[in-house]
Amino acid sequence: MRPKINIILPLFAILTLITLVTAEKLSVSNNGVFLEAEAAFIKQRQLLYYRNRYGGRGEFGRIPPSFKFENSRIRSAYIALQAWKKAIISDPWNLTSNWVGCYVCNYTGVFCAQALDNHSIRTVAGIDLNHGDIAGYLPEELGLLADIALFHVNTNRFCGTLPRSFNKLKLLFELDLSNNRFAGKFPYVVLGLPKLKFLDLRYNEFEGKIPKALFDKDLDAVFINNNRFSFELPDNIGNSPVSVLVLANNKFHGCLPLSFGNMSRTLNEVILTNNGLHSCLPEEIGLLKNVTVFDVSYNKLMGELPDTIAEMTSLQQLNVAHNMLSGTVPDSVCSLPNLRNFSFDYNFFTGESPVCLDLQGFDDKRNCLRDKPRQRSTLQCRMFLSRLVYCNTLKCQSSPQPPVYSLPPPVRPPPPPPPVPVSLPPPPTYCIHSPRPPPLFSPTPTPILPPPPPNLRLQPLPPPSPPPCEGQSPPLPTQNLPLPPPLSPTPPVYITPPVPAPV
Repeated sequence: MRPKINIILPLFAILTLITLVTAEKLSVSNNGVFLEAEAAFIKQRQLLYYRNRYGGRGEFGRIPPSFKFENSRIRSAYIALQAWKKAIISDPWNLTSNWVGCYVCNYTGVFCAQALDNHSIRTVAGIDLNHGDIAGYLPEELGLLADIALFHVNTNRFCGTLPRSFNKLKLLFELDLSNNRFAGKFPYVVLGLPKLKFLDLRYNEFEGKIPKALFDKDLDAVFINNNRFSFELPDNIGNSPVSVLVLANNKFHGCLPLSFGNMSRTLNEVILTNNGLHSCLPEEIGLLKNVTVFDVSYNKLMGELPDTIAEMTSLQQLNVAHNMLSGTVPDSVCSLPNLRNFSFDYNFFTGESPVCLDLQGFDDKRNCLRDKPRQRSTLQCRMFLSRLVYCNTLKCQSSPQPPVYSLPPPVRPPPPPPPVPVSLPPPPTYCIHSPRPPPLFSPTPTPILPPPPPNLRLQPLPPPSPPPCEGQSPPLPTQNLPLPPPLSPTPPVYITPPVPAPV
């Protein structure tokens, strides 16, 4: 009787092995469909789907017994780099062709230095494979490079996600994954890197929300542009100490948080172009006195340019083009001492300062400027400008604000109930005072009675109209009235007892 065989591989691993065997047979067959190179490619692709219980994909093999390493850290680096080499399926420039042998410090793109905690030994301190056009993925074994401070792989064809083992890179200072094919959710593993200062994820396929904790992290530069992130900018964005913040070409929406002004000490450049931001420009941006580049073009910003922009004295490039801004461009903005380029085309401005014409870079087309060429049609301007904008109705405050009420219609008291016919003398008639602030009381000092009985119902105030939904244009007001203050609760209405009739 044959011994019972225990199946230890999951079903997907068995299918993977069947595919590999089939591909290998076809590659050596004269009548096979696949070429040998194609079969090898299939083998590499299968590794993308299989993970062992340690999170790896079986990339690393055995260390030759003849290899002698100068220390244990170099040995760990050898394991990590050989696993990475097996995870590469295309290296057109042969950058990793010399990744052989135990002298890893001689590998192309690998840089060694003295260990920070032990100057008597060498260790791998950095990886730089920029512009290599390498295709593959990042294996879990890269977590063995515990001493690296730089990891640069921009402009390649790496795919997949960032390995969880990156949380062991406690000295990592710069992480550049830009211009690759990484996908999935935001790599949360970077939030646990205590020394990280430079984060570059741009030009990938990351998607979903950005964790709020990113803006509480002590970073110097954040580039996450040209991905598929979609979320509202959180209120704590002002906590970030970055000098450069580039969030362009994603799917952000909502408001520009008022906390932007809290970044005045460190922020130099902010680029939010081509998202779905829908709000007014907060006056707090005037606090950003060190900002040289401010680009919020291609959004849905509305209202007027705040006068506080004139306080951004370091500003060199200002771009608010392709929005829904209106009003007049203030003279003080165009008179900023360092301003060189100012674009406000494709808006609905109705006036501009002559000083703006003296700027090196200046674009005002497709607005509502009279007697200027290449402007919007009169009908288009009239239709847009007829809708007034109330910035305080867009729910952009960082703290809860009292709701904005519309003017309620006058409240009329209900008619008194008809008298009930009885045989006794008719009861005295009770009067209900119309509620109006302040409440009216009878001049006769009388005790306050309980509330009216159920059959005498007072007409309650109509509920306030809700503020406009996020993402919609503000409502068209029927008249130019200032917004009323929040209404206080309706004062109670009391019943004055009748004055006894003279006998």
